[in-house]
Amino acid sequence: MIPFIKAHACGNDFLIVMEGEAMDHDWAELTRRLCERHTGIGADGVEFFRWTGPHSGRIRLHNADGSIAEISGNGTRCVAAWMADELGSQSGDVLEIATDAGVRLCRFEARHGHTFEVTSGMAVPAFEAKTLTISDELVVHGTAVSTGNPHFVIVVEDSRFEVDKRSWQSVGEEICAHSDFPKQTNVEFFRVVGPRGIEIRVFERGVGPTTSSGTGSLAAATAAIALGLAGSPLTVVAPGGAQIVAWEGPGTELKLTGPAALIARGEAW
Repeated sequence: MIPFIKAHACGNDFLIVMEGEAMDHDWAELTRRLCERHTGIGADGVEFFRWTGPHSGRIRLHNADGSIAEISGNGTRCVAAWMADELGSQSGDVLEIATDAGVRLCRFEARHGHTFEVTSGMAVPAFEAKTLTISDELVVHGTAVSTGNPHFVIVVEDSRFEVDKRSWQSVGEEICAHSDFPKQTNVEFFRVVGPRGIEIRVFERGVGPTTSSGTGSLAAATAAIALGLAGSPLTVVAPGGAQIVAWEGPGTELKLTGPAALIARGEAW
């Protein structure tokens, strides 16, 4: 039996599994089985966790398809919420979480029942303008952003998030697997809804369309602020809910604030 905790951040859901409980398993195969929505528990990914100190831990993330991802902002926040629950953390306590993209410091802000508000330091982003050509010779202008994992961010004009009358889902799927991204990329589409607000849609590498993404919110906010389309702090609204990104500009660290809810504990075969 594999003990697990299930949590979600704005609908982006993850399973937390202790490394020691999964040592006898192939993690990619185990992740695919556990994340399957109809025959498994269902999740966008599994965070394999081990404690490294009284207030610190190490996580390794596998996407729902079994592939390895460097980091998930929402997944990291879910782990921070569970750690805060386990430790009985108080407002202001800082939890240290090592990821494949580096160490992230997560400050526990508040608790409302089983929902935790967490602010995570998410490192300094790298970004540059990039143009892609996809099927039907459609040229897509965007911003390539690294927030510890790769993103391609596209500005759209309408509430359907279409690109040249093509759905964001089809464009996202094609860009995700574009030859310019040998390890694939996450794809975000955003539209400006106010001087400090954007709305996004997310096509996540290894998962597909998701209700939210922490690093995707960071990437879209980076592009919006760098392009002068919006200011910080910036509210990023996805179908699953809102997160707040604070960024003072190039060379400074991104900060991500949002909720994470613990859903269930259980065991799986």
